[in-house]
Amino acid sequence: MIDFAVPAEVGELESRVREFIRSVVIPAEARDHSGHGLDPALRSELQAAARQAGVFAPQVAPELGGLGLDHRGCAVVFEAAGYSLLGPQALNCAAPDEGNMHLLSVVATPAQREKYLAPLCRGATRSCFAMTEPPPGAGSDPAMLQSAAERVDGGWVINGHKWLITGADGAAFAICMARTSDRIEDGTGATMFLIDAGNPGWRQVRVMDVIDRSFPGGHAELRFEDCFVADDAVLGEVGRGYQYAQVRLAPARLTHCMRWIGIARRALDIALDKALTRRAFGHPLGDLGMIQQLIADSVIDLETSRALVWKAAWALDMGQPARHETSVAKAHVAEAVGRVVDRAVQITGGFGVTGESQLARFLSEVRPFRIYDGPTETHRWAIARRELRHHQQRSLSEQ
Repeated sequence: MIDFAVPAEVGELESRVREFIRSVVIPAEARDHSGHGLDPALRSELQAAARQAGVFAPQVAPELGGLGLDHRGCAVVFEAAGYSLLGPQALNCAAPDEGNMHLLSVVATPAQREKYLAPLCRGATRSCFAMTEPPPGAGSDPAMLQSAAERVDGGWVINGHKWLITGADGAAFAICMARTSDRIEDGTGATMFLIDAGNPGWRQVRVMDVIDRSFPGGHAELRFEDCFVADDAVLGEVGRGYQYAQVRLAPARLTHCMRWIGIARRALDIALDKALTRRAFGHPLGDLGMIQQLIADSVIDLETSRALVWKAAWALDMGQPARHETSVAKAHVAEAVGRVVDRAVQITGGFGVTGESQLARFLSEVRPFRIYDGPTETHRWAIARRELRHHQQRSLSEQ
């Protein structure tokens, strides 16, 4: 049974996060001129303020300096943090670090946890997850992975070409996916490697020109050329990289949803302010039926998105893989938040497409979410296949 009641301690934390975002983070938005993510000095300043406010690292285990929320608690608090593009970075719950923290906490050895996870949780370092490749390499189809690792004396040599790697510029390390067998089949044949920045075999080609700007370090193109790593750089077991990717994938796609719902809520609030104060044709905008329809549709999109996220979070907290639940949530939320922001632009008119508001920025930030962590079309394909398979199984069992 899913309980929609928010525990008192989570509700109290949500309130503190909302106040922190309103009083500390949103006023700092005018100082954010770094181009890709937060300026490192401003990031450190906001993270120090988040620690002082007692809202830092809500998803991190207490022994690592965090607040230890489960997925349902994160759904509430991450949405509150996501009300500003800077909020998740201030709280150290932004992608890709947040997903990498979860992966490392589950898979890493004690030595790897001390070297990589602990400083990541403190906000002392950033990281990246290097899997996506230019065509004909891995994108929506991970079985197309081209990067390969060959075993040598004392370790591995990795060669591969990656791109759209979020946060690579300035990252302290990468979790790199590479083939360790001739073929990838039945989820085996790929391995995760921890590669330190400064490794002479890791070359950053460029930071790519992408329409979103909120991720620290942007999205980079990388080359791994005769990149040697020792045996202790293997994350988990050799050949099981894609199985470990599932540990990261479902929760990480869901936390993206949580944060972007926060931005959609902010966009709707901006539109509501305009609808209440702007007059046209002798009436406040909010009195006009077409504007009311836009507002109502956005409320419906937010409510359904939140419900799907909470259901998926509940499934994860129950120990379920939640691949289906997170896939449904991702497919819906990615489209819904785009609609909410777009309607907000429409309601606010010319104001919404200028730098006078945050809406134009929000529009460019949320659009790529329909592509990364699985395009909407890929999720719909997977959802339909599962439904057809389950229906067939039910039909056979009833015969």
